[in-house]
Amino acid sequence: MHYFVKSQQAGSGTGELRINVESAIRDRPIENAVVDISYTGEPDRVIEEVRTDSTGRTETLELPAPPEEYSQNPGEPQPYSEYTLQVSADGFEPITISGAEVLSGELALQTVRMRPLEPDETPDVVVIPAHTLYGNYPPKIAEAEVKSVNQPSEIVLSRVVIPEFVVVHDGSPRDTTAFNYYERYRDYIKNVASSEIYPTWPRAALEANILAILSFTLNRVYTEWYRNKGYDFTITSSTAFDHKWIYGRNIFESISEVVDELFDSYLSRPNVKQPILTQYCDGERVTCPSWMSQWGSKRLADQGYSAIEILHYYYGDSIYVNTAEEVAGIPSSWPGYNLRRGSTGDAVIQIQEQLNAISNSYPLIPKLTVDGIFGSATEMAVKIFQSVFGLEQDGIVGRRTWFKIQEIYVGVTRIAELNAQERYPIT
Repeated sequence: MHYFVKSQQAGSGTGELRINVESAIRDRPIENAVVDISYTGEPDRVIEEVRTDSTGRTETLELPAPPEEYSQNPGEPQPYSEYTLQVSADGFEPITISGAEVLSGELALQTVRMRPLEPDETPDVVVIPAHTLYGNYPPKIAEAEVKSVNQPSEIVLSRVVIPEFVVVHDGSPRDTTAFNYYERYRDYIKNVASSEIYPTWPRAALEANILAILSFTLNRVYTEWYRNKGYDFTITSSTAFDHKWIYGRNIFESISEVVDELFDSYLSRPNVKQPILTQYCDGERVTCPSWMSQWGSKRLADQGYSAIEILHYYYGDSIYVNTAEEVAGIPSSWPGYNLRRGSTGDAVIQIQEQLNAISNSYPLIPKLTVDGIFGSATEMAVKIFQSVFGLEQDGIVGRRTWFKIQEIYVGVTRIAELNAQERYPIT
C-alpha cells in the first residue's frame, strides 16, 4: 500500500520518500517508531502518519513535488519539495528533521538515528539547508590539483586505500566551535552528491560528478591534508574549502546506486600517484574555466557524452579512472564474480555466516545452514536482505549486494562503544 497526498498545485509531479529509523548506538532497526510528516513551514499540519516495521523502515510514501523540468535548468523555481519529519519511539529521544527534499520521479531515502532516552535531554532537531544548486554558498577557493608532499614531516599514505570512515568538520577549518563527525566513507559521498547535484540528471552526469567528488575526497585522505596542518579531521563541510556535507540530510536512490558502483574509484593522471583534486563549480553563478561545470556536465550528458568524455572535456584527455588497492573496514572485498544459486565455496560460506549474524538484528531474514552451497534457502535469504535494504531483489550476490552485506554485517557486530563514537559528534 502506498500513501498519496494530494498535490498543492496544478501541474506538480510526485516523488517518493522512504524513512529508515535506527538506534544511534548499535545501528539496529527501531520497530514501531511513529513518523509524522508535514510540509516544512507548516509543522503542525500533519499530512501523514506512518510507523516503521520490524526492519525499521516505513512504506514508500508518494508525495507532491515540483515538476521534474525545474531541476533540468538553472534559475528555475525551487525544484524540490521540503518536508518535516517528527519521529518518536519508546525509549528514545524524539527527533525532528526539517527540510527533507523530495524531487519529482525520484526516491528520497531518509535515515533517522535516534539516541536512547535520557532525563532532561534536549530533543534533537536537524535542519537541512538549501541544496547547493539552489541556495547561496561560498565558491571554492582554488588549489593545485596535485599536492606537494615533499616535506619530511608530512604524513602521506603509501597507497590509495578506501577508508572505512572520514572525520567531517562541520564548518570551515578554523571554526573551533564546529563539531567533528565520524561518517562512513560511502555515506559521506552519498550525502555530498545528494547535496550538490540533482538526482534527476542523466546517469553520465551523475557518474562524472560523483567520480570528481570521490577523487577530491581521496586526495584529502591520501595526502592527510588537514592533519598535516595540525587539524584532527579529514575534510570539512565548507564549500569554500571542500564539499557541502549536511548532517542528517536525506539522500537519493539514483545517486546511492551510482556511489555503490563507483565508491572504490578515483581519477588519476599518468605518473601521478595521488588521486587528483578534481575541483568544480556550478558553472552559472560561479564560473571556473579550468574546472568542471556541474550544469555544463549535465548539458553534455544531455547531448550523449559519457562520464569519461565529460571528464576529458573539462580536465583533459590525460585523466583516467583508477581503482583503489584496498577497501578498509570490511571482512573481504568482492570476489570479482556473482554468487547465485548453484555457487559453492568459501565465499558462499562467508555470505551465509554474515546473513545469519545480520538476522539477529533483522529477524525477517531467515537463518541459514552454513554449508557453502548457494541453494534455494540462501537465494531467498538474499532476496529478503535485498528487499530490506532497498536493492534489486534478484537473489544474486553481485557487487552492490556483496558490499551492502559487508557494511551491515560490520554495523550489527561492532561493539556499542565504537558505534557511539561513529554517530555522536566529537566535542
